[in-house]
Amino acid sequence: MNNQKRSAALITGGATRLGLAFSNLLARMNYDIALHYNGSVDAASVAKKNIEKLGVSCAIFQADLSSSDPTDLVSEVAARYPNIKVLVNSASVYDAASIANTSLKTLEKQFAVNIFAPFMLTKAFANTFFQNSDTEGQVINILDNKIAFQQYSYAAYLLSKKSLADFTKIAAIEFAPKIRVNAIAPGVILPGDQRTSDYLAWRVEGIPLKKQGEVEDLLKAMKYIINSNFITGQILTVDGGEGINHQGLNAEQFNGQSDQDT
Repeated sequence: MNNQKRSAALITGGATRLGLAFSNLLARMNYDIALHYNGSVDAASVAKKNIEKLGVSCAIFQADLSSSDPTDLVSEVAARYPNIKVLVNSASVYDAASIANTSLKTLEKQFAVNIFAPFMLTKAFANTFFQNSDTEGQVINILDNKIAFQQYSYAAYLLSKKSLADFTKIAAIEFAPKIRVNAIAPGVILPGDQRTSDYLAWRVEGIPLKKQGEVEDLLKAMKYIINSNFITGQILTVDGGEGINHQGLNAEQFNGQSDQDT
């Protein structure tokens, strides 16, 4: 039974990986948890039990964000938790393909989950929030530090995440001052299982701080955003500086025969 006075948070993709870490953080911050999942029903059930041990309520909600109407999810959550104050758009799909090798189906799925769903969820959350609350609400979008790059090998994925980054700023303006909208862009923190140690060492070479990040780094970022009521429309990049490591070519690096700088 949830405490009707306690604030609640909806975390999409909240049963696994980073989404689960965000769910646990918000539970420790005394939020009731509306935990969304798509296919990870066993993981969601385990997460629910563990979150309830933290002394808050947790309910799980299934939805395929690539095909269902995301606004229905918000309606279901609001019926259970009328005091919903936080939306974390963490659910994401990732398919690597260059422009030349991207099918329409792949493009549509990437955009459906990575930008269309957060767009509609934020809209529904805002409408519900304005009807039911006279306090402050928050939306936090989970991006990718690769939005700073132009890597065509992940064309559809990157375009969807870049769109979500711009949406963060647009929504922040529209829904101010009642709802703050921010984003977190993680770097090399929780790589997929297919990533080898050689790959990670190679990636770290391109990170100015020369190390891989920890999940705790992202949790600190989220806690900072939630507790900082003078921040909106911002993207907090947590990547050890990888996203700014674009020096480009310049005359001082040129070792050719010409004596003239260009």
